[in-house]
Amino acid sequence: MRPRIEDVAEECTVEAALEVIGGKWKLVILRHLLEGTLRFGELDKALHGITPRMLTRQLRELETDGLVLRTVYPQVPPRVEYSVTAVGESLRAIIGQLEQWGQEYRAWSPARHHTAPTGVAAAGASASPTPGE
Repeated sequence: MRPRIEDVAEECTVEAALEVIGGKWKLVILRHLLEGTLRFGELDKALHGITPRMLTRQLRELETDGLVLRTVYPQVPPRVEYSVTAVGESLRAIIGQLEQWGQEYRAWSPARHHTAPTGVAAAGASASPTPGE
């Protein structure tokens, strides 16, 4: 069982954020849901390499953490749809920035270059290590 956000130290805000959105699939799931409401099967087809069990688990965690809304329609067979909540929507800019960084990184390729890609160099230039780090 994963630790709860309440168990993360108050000063560890990055750790708290990663506790909610960390892992291989959560941001990818959110990226797809930011495009619109999807059913389980649609998400399953969109996410290559995820098992149905893992998708279910990730969706449940995102729902528990308030980022995804699960709507069940009372019909036979039951229809279940997933959408982002306002809290999930607040990650749109961050996910967009990560997507842009990923595109720049893929174009760069560490095997061919000895300098950081343009977007990565700009982001890393502002963070200078302090003595003792």
